[in-house]
Amino acid sequence: MPSYSFVLNGKPVTVEAPADMPLLWVLRDLLDVTGPKYGCGVGVCRACTSHLGGAEIQPCVVPVADCAGREVTTIEGLADGDRLHPVQQAWLDCDVAQCGFCQPGQIMAAVALLKKTPSPADADIDRIENVCRCGTYSRIREAIKRAARA
Repeated sequence: MPSYSFVLNGKPVTVEAPADMPLLWVLRDLLDVTGPKYGCGVGVCRACTSHLGGAEIQPCVVPVADCAGREVTTIEGLADGDRLHPVQQAWLDCDVAQCGFCQPGQIMAAVALLKKTPSPADADIDRIENVCRCGTYSRIREAIKRAARA
């Protein structure tokens, strides 16, 4: 079985896995990283949203072979020790989460948006396609705007 090395949340890792194994399963089943959630498995719900080389991805549809030699960041890699990322803090301040299932993916999508668009308009935020079954979209919008001001 081939092995793949990449940097996960700032730490080098190596895994043995089939080349076409989705990164989500590598993260959850082989590396015990449970922040990215399995929702649909086809990249639509975006509950698994993470970053690859700083860009937003859905690891349920990205094969582990595409990650070799690159940097993967999940929700677990956002905080700096005990200091939360500004988006994570805004999520808490705005009491965004209800069930919480989609929130890691929502936060990772918001971080990617703010990296590209530091002062997003409502139309920019509307382009985030992550699904929230609890419907906390107004609080998500508020948290993104709060994080942009931080």
